[in-house]
Amino acid sequence: MNVPQIRLQSISAQLGIHTTKGQQTIEQPKAELSMEQPKAELTIETTPSTLSIDQTEAWADMDLKHISRRVSEAAQQGYQDALAGIARRAEEGEQLKRIEDGGNPLADLAKKHSEKPMYPFNIGFIPSAGSVKIHYEPAKVNIEAKMNKSLINATVHKPIIDYQPGNVEVELERRNELSIDFESVNKGE
Repeated sequence: MNVPQIRLQSISAQLGIHTTKGQQTIEQPKAELSMEQPKAELTIETTPSTLSIDQTEAWADMDLKHISRRVSEAAQQGYQDALAGIARRAEEGEQLKRIEDGGNPLADLAKKHSEKPMYPFNIGFIPSAGSVKIHYEPAKVNIEAKMNKSLINATVHKPIIDYQPGNVEVELERRNELSIDFESVNKGE
């Protein structure tokens, strides 16, 4: 007996895929930046220093005096000498008036007036220490500084983006097929 056979033969479909890649470009323009720094404002005020030197007493110690001072000192010394002379004469008159009390006041007075007086002398410095007067006031400086802020202007530009999307094309390159074949089939039976 003949068993009929069925023969199946199939061919799968084939797809063709064609892709175009997408493209993207990004361009970033530089930002615009402007900076300005104003100068600081500086003011300086100074008061000059002063130095005063008074050497009037030093000159006077060396006997180099102004004429008005000499006249004033001479008048004062004359007045003091006159008072001292009056006092001395009054005292001597009192001594002579009491001659009866004993002693020899006349001889004592003569001896006193005949002797040279002892003038005191000590170590002297010309001019004397501290006779020059010095006064100093230092200078005064006032500094004021005003700082100005920086002026900064920045302009930002957006990026330039160019995008071209990709593409995918799908096509059927070959269709699927199925062929059926019968073998040993009696056509009359």
